[in-house]
Amino acid sequence: MVKEFPDTKIVTHDERFTSKMAFQALIDAGAKQKTRRKKELTDKISAVIILQSYMAQIQNLQNINLK
Repeated sequence: MVKEFPDTKIVTHDERFTSKMAFQALIDAGAKQKTRRKKELTDKISAVIILQSYMAQIQNLQNINLK
């Protein structure tokens, strides 16, 4: 990917345990067991968790740079 887009900055973000966090979020929300079995739903919630975490990381870095 770097070879194809040499001018593009690539940022990595740790996404370990997001599936477990998503599954726990479904439990906490009171989702029935049948709903919790749907992998595509867990994947969507995981994607939201990853994006929120990344955005919080960027915000924290910006706040540090302002000091």
